[in-house]
Amino acid sequence: MENKLLTLWRYYPSGSIRMEEISETLQLSHKQTTRYLKKWNEEGWIAFTPGRGRGNVSTLKWKKDVEEEFEEEVVKLIDEAPVERISKYLMYNWSTDSKMRLMNKFQTKLGFVQESEDKLIVPKRYPFFSIHPLEAADVLSAHLVANVFNRLVSITEEGDIIPELAHSWDISPTKLRIYLKKDIKFHDGSILTAKDVADCLERLRNFPHYRDLWAPVETIEVKAPLIIDIGHPGGCSYMLPMLSMMCASIYKENKDRVLGTGCFSLEENSDSKTTLAAFKEHFHERPLLDAVEFVQVPQDFKGVYQSHIERSHSSSVEVESDSGFGIVIMNATPGRDSAIQRKEVRDYLHWVIAKNRHSLKECDPRMTPNEKSILIGQDHHMTITEPERPSFTEPIVIRCANHTARTTDWLVDIFEKEDIPVDRQWFSFADTLTKHPKTLNVDLFVHGEIFESNQNFSFYHFLKNGFSPLYQLFAKSEKWKDQLEEYLHTPFEDWTALNLKTEKMLIEESIMIPLYYEKRYIPFSTDIMNIKIKHFGYVDFSKLWVRPDL
Repeated sequence: MENKLLTLWRYYPSGSIRMEEISETLQLSHKQTTRYLKKWNEEGWIAFTPGRGRGNVSTLKWKKDVEEEFEEEVVKLIDEAPVERISKYLMYNWSTDSKMRLMNKFQTKLGFVQESEDKLIVPKRYPFFSIHPLEAADVLSAHLVANVFNRLVSITEEGDIIPELAHSWDISPTKLRIYLKKDIKFHDGSILTAKDVADCLERLRNFPHYRDLWAPVETIEVKAPLIIDIGHPGGCSYMLPMLSMMCASIYKENKDRVLGTGCFSLEENSDSKTTLAAFKEHFHERPLLDAVEFVQVPQDFKGVYQSHIERSHSSSVEVESDSGFGIVIMNATPGRDSAIQRKEVRDYLHWVIAKNRHSLKECDPRMTPNEKSILIGQDHHMTITEPERPSFTEPIVIRCANHTARTTDWLVDIFEKEDIPVDRQWFSFADTLTKHPKTLNVDLFVHGEIFESNQNFSFYHFLKNGFSPLYQLFAKSEKWKDQLEEYLHTPFEDWTALNLKTEKMLIEESIMIPLYYEKRYIPFSTDIMNIKIKHFGYVDFSKLWVRPDL
């Protein structure tokens, strides 16, 4: 089965056709197109008569219904073949009806499978950006990292620090001493030592995107096989919360592999399939699942967590999960020659956004318009009044990307209704994530974010880390640098007030504008037990199990 043949069937009925049209549609050279047409002719799919001379009309006659035969073959494969072999066919250029039938059929292959092992098969709509703790800046990759690696400590929503790889610690104003648990194994069976941890933390504090966060730390020393000292002579109020973040996961690099100590080990990772296997020697309890497989599906695929028991029934329950918040960022970074540097321009755009924010529900019903704060439970009680309209001599340059396309379309629409000139510039998700220089030379953009766990530290981490949409502002403006300096010497338990102060300043300056909260509703069949939402609003795979049908 070839997608190019299906594409030709979808776009061109029997009749006259030019070779140039076929080449353009199939994105092939003239020579490659000729080779494919000859092959399909010999296989009995088509009768093709080329026109005489380049550019002359040719004749195409179909001998078989390609989509019907391909669909029949894929349905048979779904019944017989492994999911990773089948999933690629869902990406073909099907008609809407065929695609829906195939996706519904493929759905029966997902969920829990209990054969020789207990396996959960999960759809993935995009490849994982990275499985390395230092580079996993998107939520999908970070969720994978959370299952493969551990951190020294974790932090609760309430701000309590929980031991993970560390069993205890001593804190002073200038130093943190960490005591590691004994006999913790990496996935290759080697034992975790203080040197492994020190090597990891050294790479973290020198990694470009986290260097500023770790600036207070001057020394990381191994004092004994299971003891590490982290020195911060000038003080660092957030040392323990910083060690709880996903980027601070502990790993070991060995022969091009990144090894963790987590409840699952990474067995395979390709665009079509990613496999996690239960780590039976995990220092906590091993997962009840034996494996989790992520298989590639089309972006419009609707997934459901189901079990082999429930497949013949419709009984399911939707679990609500936080999917984060959206904001508009106005690029007021010093040094850019743009009208957006003028506060009166930003304030006017802010007012336009504020008066239209209620209509976001029409854009996506999962969005709840948010005029209060990105910090859940907080409210600045701000009223945005109409300012005087500034002159717009140049278009407002808006950054666009597929993952924020609907919200960006809404933003463009409300600006155009106010006769505000706009210029869209499109970028890939990877470019926006890695901060390609061209993505920084825009006036504003929509940004989606989800906090990892404790929002007090996550808010500061969001402002300060190198992946932040506000990083350039805080790095280049003395005013904003001074504001972040307050965090260094403010006790962590007092950060709520400091976060609210910082956020209010950003909103009043029309630099960061709250836009929406977002929820996801994940369907689970009712016999799946112990569903707990953990990091970044995703289910904790290590706790799931299926109640047997006895």
